[in-house]
This record gives sequence, C-alpha cells and structure tokens, in this order.
Amino acid sequence: MKSFKSRLVFVIAMTLLLVAALPIIAFAEEEAEYVPNLYGTIFALLPPVIAIALALITKEVYSSLFIGILSGAVLWSIGGQGFFGILEHVMNDGIVGNVADSYNVGILVFLVLLGWLVAMMNKTGASGAFGVWAENRIKTKTGASFATIALGCLIFVDDYFNCLTVGSVMRPVTDKHKISRAKLAYLIDATAAPVCIIAPVSSWAAAVVGFVEGDDGFLRFLKCIPYNYYAILTLVMMIFLVLFKFDYGPMKTHELNAAHGDLYTTEDRPYADAGDDKVQGKGQVKDMVVPVVVLIVLCIIFLLYSGGFFDGEGVIDSFSNADAAVGLSMGSMLALIFAVIWYVGRRVLSFKDAMECFPEGFKAMAPAIMILTFAWTLKTMTDSLGAKQFVAELVEGSAAGMQAMLPAIIFAIAVGLSFATGTSWGTFGILIPIVIPIFEGHDTLISLSMAACMAGAVCGDHCSPISDTTIMASAGAQSNHINHVNTQLPYALTVAAVSFVAYIISGILPEGAKIIGLPIAIALMIGTMLVLKNTIGKGSEEEYA
Repeated sequence: MKSFKSRLVFVIAMTLLLVAALPIIAFAEEEAEYVPNLYGTIFALLPPVIAIALALITKEVYSSLFIGILSGAVLWSIGGQGFFGILEHVMNDGIVGNVADSYNVGILVFLVLLGWLVAMMNKTGASGAFGVWAENRIKTKTGASFATIALGCLIFVDDYFNCLTVGSVMRPVTDKHKISRAKLAYLIDATAAPVCIIAPVSSWAAAVVGFVEGDDGFLRFLKCIPYNYYAILTLVMMIFLVLFKFDYGPMKTHELNAAHGDLYTTEDRPYADAGDDKVQGKGQVKDMVVPVVVLIVLCIIFLLYSGGFFDGEGVIDSFSNADAAVGLSMGSMLALIFAVIWYVGRRVLSFKDAMECFPEGFKAMAPAIMILTFAWTLKTMTDSLGAKQFVAELVEGSAAGMQAMLPAIIFAIAVGLSFATGTSWGTFGILIPIVIPIFEGHDTLISLSMAACMAGAVCGDHCSPISDTTIMASAGAQSNHINHVNTQLPYALTVAAVSFVAYIISGILPEGAKIIGLPIAIALMIGTMLVLKNTIGKGSEEEYA
C-alpha cells in the first residue's frame, strides 16, 4: 500500500511537470496584465483540493503541498504563459513573495523566537519541574485536559499565540497523564480559533470588524456572537468529551496507545527528541512561569502598540487595528531577552548554553515553518486563479428567493472555501461584504448570516491540513501534522453537521425568535454526543482508566 501511494505521488508529479513543459515554446507577448483562461472558475479551487487529497492519502504533507502549488501554476499558465512563466509564478510570486512578505516574516520570526524560548526552558529543566509541580496538583487525566482547555480560553488574544503558548506550557502536564499528542493538538486547536472568533478583544475580532462597511463593525461583531454556532458547539463538544471520558474515530486509537505509553502512535515523530534533556537542568517552576507570563504581557502590550494605543487610540480600537505579526514578534523578542537575562542571572543556564538553544529551537519549528510557507504559496496560486470571484458569484447567485436557507448555505460555502484555501480571514474578506447588502434592513438576519460565515470559516480552518492555525496547533503540541488532521476531522465534521442543522432552524424561525437558535443548537449537540457515547464510544471509560 505504501509503495502504491509513493508511485501515485510520483506519477502525479511527473504528469504535472510534463503538462507544465508542453507550453515551453509558446512565448506570448508580454501584456499589461495577464489573466489566465481559467480565472474565476471552479478550477481555482482544484489546487488545494489536490494538495489536501494527497496529504490525506499519502500522509506526507510537504510533497502534497508542493504538487498542489505546481498544479495551481499549471492551471494559471493556460492562456499564454510558458514553462519559465510557471517557474517564476511558483518561485517569485509564490514561495519567495510569501517569505518576503512583512506580515509572514513577522509570524515566522515569532515562531523561531518562541522555539528558542521553549528550548531554553527545556535546557534549564523548567519544563520538567513544571510537569512535576502540575502532576502533584493535577491528579487525573480529566484535570489535565480541563487545565489545557482553561488556559486555551484565557489566551484569547490571538490564535497563533494561543497554539504555541498553550502547547509549550501544557505538554509536560499532558505527557505525565498519558494524553496523546494528537489529543493535545485537538484541545489546543479547539480553544484557538473558536475562542478567538467569539472574543471581542482579539485579532480575529479585529479582522471581522475591518471587513464590515457601512455599519458599526464592533457592535455587529457582538451581535453575531450568540449565532456563532460552530465556535460555541466546539467548546460544548470538547468539554463533553473530556467530562464523559470517551473518544471516537482515529483519536480513540491514539488515546488507547497513549494509555500504554505511546504518545505518538505513528512511526513519524518529528518532535520526539525535542524535550529529551528537559530533566537535566536545575530550573524550578518559576523558571517556566515567569518567562511565560512576561511573554503574554509583552505580546499584549505590543499588540496594543501596533494598533495605536500609545498614540491615543482606545483599547478596543487598538485591538481592532493591531498587527499580529508586529505585536507578536516584538513582544517575543523582548521576552526572549528577558528570559536569557533571567536564566543567566539565576545561574540555571550559561550564556553559551542559551545561545546554543537557538538552533535547537529553530529545528523544532522547522516543520511548521516549511508547511506554513507552502500553505501560503498554495493560497497565492488559488488567488491568482480568481477563487474569490468564483465564490462571490456563487453566493450572490444563491441569494434570490432563499433567505430562510441562506444562513445554512453561507455556512456550507464558508466551510468549503476555508477548507480549500486554508484561511479563515480570507473567507471573511470574501463573504462578509457580500452578506451585508443581501440582508440590508434585516438586522437579525445580517447578524445570523455573518455569524454563519465566521462559523463556517473556522470550521473549514479546523478541517484543513493547509490551515495556518491547524499547522500551529500541531507545532504547539509537537504532534505529527497529518495525525492531528486525521484525528480532529471526525470531531469537526460532527460539530459542522449539528451547526448546519441549527442554521436551517434559525433561518426558518421568525425574526424575533432567532435567538432561541442557540439553546436549540446546544441541545442538539448534547443529544448527538449522548448518542455517540452510547454507540461508538461505549466502553471508553474502562479502556482509559
């Protein structure tokens, strides 16, 4: 089977290269603006579909993403670009262009600096000390899971920050209680985007507010919160799973293996050696807690700074205008300097050892950096094929005479678009400006449909292996990325199905009664979980004991 998958990837790659080479002699005259023949068609969504399908089939993410990128460039070339045009589009417009983008560079810098900080924590033994301290206070697997959820909900400012910080802090605790890395990645991911999208003070709220024109964006965001079914139901489901101690799908296998000491399940363990030396140092609990608290405080301060807080803007406006790349990179840089001074001053780490932690931290983050770079490049290919225009026409064409069903339709379209492109914010940018004019004059319907858009975007983001948040959750948990995607997918699809039904019900309800859609949705979610627990989840309590 493995050899078949390898041959499949090889054949697809060679076919794409052959197709790419065919137009090498067709050097079209340079035009002012090149528009591919397939621009704005359904083919714009084909490259990410290819990449995602290959990743799920082969369990190998790097080659799958690259083949998806190459297929996007080939589709883009149909209309006058030759072989060299394809290469230039992949390298200059794609990989190089994304790595050179100031926002993306800021995120990569944040990744590397946080990796360096975590490596120092491990080297001092602070992570191990925290694990021992937490083990003495958190006595059960359920307690460790709830502690992870609580910390994830507390760090609601930004999803990237959430994923990496929660992972760094809680890994020693969840490892001690034999929670699989895949389950930790799920708990991190489920408290990242779903929490950020219902938190008024967050980078996600700022993104949504920025896409609302002709209305009070912040007030509109607040009105959308009770209708953001996917985000709220994800939290309900996660708490239910932990409280009633059961899992299903691939996650159950990972948890059973973890109960017997195998936290990874699969042979591929890209982070397996990342914490081997964490018990060798003489660090104490405060050597982990103090740098993490400083990191959180500094990142929040610099997020406010990037939004103009120190130039007179209010807190809400500052978060709305915040630049996550600037705030997180500046905050993490100062936190790292503080950590070096702290560790050297306390003599738990020499300056030389602190500097030697840099390559270790970079190495730990290299998989996430590579996947992020390829995912950004794949999005560039999709954008160059006019995915936004195709989806905009699709939504506008569905609006006539279907107002009651439109929230559910918008949710489904947002799921598909976010899944294919790997971006929630891009999905907001496409759909929100379309949704508001459709329901002009119907305040509740605007809020319901905007919430459906946001919920669908987060759902697709959760399911997609090329989503940056999903990648960050894998990095934070130090889990194999495809393992995280495979184990989370059944959970995300369960919540998506219940959310879709809830949006149908809310769309049908009278204007003044739509608010009862939330308790109905929660009741449906709990009912679904009870059915799953008494069928495919039966016996989990004994197996996990």
